[in-house]
Amino acid sequence: MMSHPTRLAPQQLSAPVTASQFPFATTEKLKPYLGILGQERAVTAIQFGVAMQQTGYNIFVMGDEGSGRASFINEFLLSEGKRQPTPSDFLFVNNFDNPRRPLMLELPAGTAARLKSDIDQLISSLLDTFPAAFEHPSYQQQKAAIERAFNRQYDQVIDGVEKEAITRNVALYRDASTVSFTPMLEGRAMEETEFSQLPEEARELFHQHINELEEMLNTALLPLPQWKRESSEQFRKLTQQTIARAIAPLLDPLEKRYRGIPCLLAYLKRMRKQLHRMIPEKLIDEKSQEMREAYESRLLLEEELSPNIMVSREPSSGAPVVHEPHPSYKNLFGRVEFTGDMSAINSSYRQLCGGSLHRANGGFLVIEAEKLLQEPFAWDALKRAIKERRLQMESPYSEMGIVNSITLDPEPIPLHTKIVLIGNRSTYYLLQQLDSDFSALFRVLADFDDRIHRDDESLAAFARLMQTFSAREQFALLSADAVARLVEYSCRLAEHQQYLSAQFNRIFNLLGEADFVRRLANDKVTHAQHIERALKAQQERSNRVSELQLEQLNDGTVLINTEGASIGKINALTVYQLGDNQFGTPARITATVFPGSRGVVDIEREVSLGQALHSKGVMILSGYLGQRYARHFPLAISANLAMEQSYGLIDGDSASLAELCCLLSAITEVPIQQSLAITGSVNQYGEVQAIGGVNEKIEGFFDLCKVRGLTGKQGVIIPRANRINLMLRQEVIEAVAANRFHIFAVAEVDQAMELLTGIAAGSASGDQPYPEGSINALAIGRLQEISACSHRRTDATDATDDSSQR
Repeated sequence: MMSHPTRLAPQQLSAPVTASQFPFATTEKLKPYLGILGQERAVTAIQFGVAMQQTGYNIFVMGDEGSGRASFINEFLLSEGKRQPTPSDFLFVNNFDNPRRPLMLELPAGTAARLKSDIDQLISSLLDTFPAAFEHPSYQQQKAAIERAFNRQYDQVIDGVEKEAITRNVALYRDASTVSFTPMLEGRAMEETEFSQLPEEARELFHQHINELEEMLNTALLPLPQWKRESSEQFRKLTQQTIARAIAPLLDPLEKRYRGIPCLLAYLKRMRKQLHRMIPEKLIDEKSQEMREAYESRLLLEEELSPNIMVSREPSSGAPVVHEPHPSYKNLFGRVEFTGDMSAINSSYRQLCGGSLHRANGGFLVIEAEKLLQEPFAWDALKRAIKERRLQMESPYSEMGIVNSITLDPEPIPLHTKIVLIGNRSTYYLLQQLDSDFSALFRVLADFDDRIHRDDESLAAFARLMQTFSAREQFALLSADAVARLVEYSCRLAEHQQYLSAQFNRIFNLLGEADFVRRLANDKVTHAQHIERALKAQQERSNRVSELQLEQLNDGTVLINTEGASIGKINALTVYQLGDNQFGTPARITATVFPGSRGVVDIEREVSLGQALHSKGVMILSGYLGQRYARHFPLAISANLAMEQSYGLIDGDSASLAELCCLLSAITEVPIQQSLAITGSVNQYGEVQAIGGVNEKIEGFFDLCKVRGLTGKQGVIIPRANRINLMLRQEVIEAVAANRFHIFAVAEVDQAMELLTGIAAGSASGDQPYPEGSINALAIGRLQEISACSHRRTDATDATDDSSQR
């Protein structure tokens, strides 16, 4: 085995990086790295998407979590936003004509806050002005003149009737609200007893006079309502003139200040008219001409006049960049709040609350796609807002009839926001496939690669990036050997000798833990040994399950042999993924073969444990057997394949090479060496294909052999295509170098069978058959025997059926 051509040399098992590859002792003098490493394609796409102002050129940032996509897009947009003009302020004001439809004002940046301050000052000035304006001597004199004119007309009527009454010996009495008549005797009003003693004729005469006087009075007072209306109108005009004179010094400066903003100037003019209605109706007790309580008055004025700011910006702040961590409907589009009492639910323009789209208007809004799609109504509403380019505050529940209360219908806000969705690849392609609007609205794809080509340039940039992160987090300097070890760790994450992983979050986490180890050791610089200790600590924290699995393998609970040879049994290699922890472990596959016509049966599939890819790998085996061995006779075989002691779902085709070798062992009855484990995918022509998790699979079998004792005969067979993916632990490499463990890379099934059985596979050319005694010759001979046996059984069955029919 040690001289087999497929055996890999120790230097092929990893792509080590040495400190000598870096031109520094520590990272102290390295320049900071700005940007994101190895993502030129994505950066170019983002730059294009930001610069493109046409509708529909929103950006979808696609890539794996932890690749730095979110932090880069945030930093890039913040930098770009500072160079762009600051967008407008937006606020809602009271629609005095229709309070249910608040008016939207778009103002230059910085104006909204100043307007709010001016209106607050206006309210304070109004409270100081009223009712003081009605206490002015000029107002009181004019008010008294109006009252005197009315009273004069009334008194003239009463005086005329009173003179006529005296001529008829009748006295006229009046108080605040009534006028009455009483008979007189000798210049004085008669008592009732005196009046009752008068003769009947005299009493009747007095009654007649009083009735005539009352009729005269009523006739004379017919114009009284007109006099009252005229007096009230004169009083209203006086009040309006007084209000106009009082508020002019308050509003004129505001109109002059904001004369360059037409929409705001129009609103101030409407406010002037509203104040003429508000002050006498809501603030002043018309009877006493006194102001209401100060708190109540201020509240009334604020509810009518104070603007509700949706977004206010500093004039030089640039375009906003908003990240919405919880993209629910109300967080994106805002909401309408309500106040209620025992009888009603009320709302006003001041209870409109803005959302992240309001804050991001004129700039950029960053949303995680997966979170957005989980929120009801949010995705469809966002698409509608992007297409219509307007932001409408409404309740989606009202349209569904869930909420029946009367709510507000605020004026829509023009929307000019660049939406940036961050998501994984499956989300992007799913949206592209299922949503016809998606491609039209998100035309820019920024695809972040999950790995970076490893060369001198990228290694230098990697070192600068590590130093930049360390400086930002106030970590210690890194030595050259520490950077080299981080590079090896990155290659291990990428599962490739020529690529670095783009999962920088995991590298940064390791760097942080290594700095913690350094501080515990009181060292000034982080070295490779600190990285190693941090890695070991990570493994110890998360390897409980893998240790339990190894313990069960070693004590025989899970049956795996690492010595001897067996027919129809083989050690396959599997990978478990538990969160961020990934580890490999061997699993036994067994095969049985007997005459029949069922073909190769996947027991895992029969019991619904085998997933689609695993079942596909098993079905390929029948194709291989047919094209390789059964071209001149029918393939009549029944075979069962099972992965023993597996109690969960199995997926992937990385066990198909092991299954094929195990099946050939059962067919040829040639034992397989149990000291070897094997992994790989195979096609119908016996070519071995690459698989994933190769490092973990090798190390999983190595750990078991190490526990049981390395014999020098143990090893692992992998696809030749996976050689470039090897980044094995130093412990495994040292064992290979010492010939205590072996790793073989095969390109076809025949090479694997030779290693597993120690028998030549044999080759055929033209009419020359496979050499006698070779694996392929044994397979053909055995399959011919099984086919003949199956044929005899079929003939015997047919004969029995014919006899029974006769």
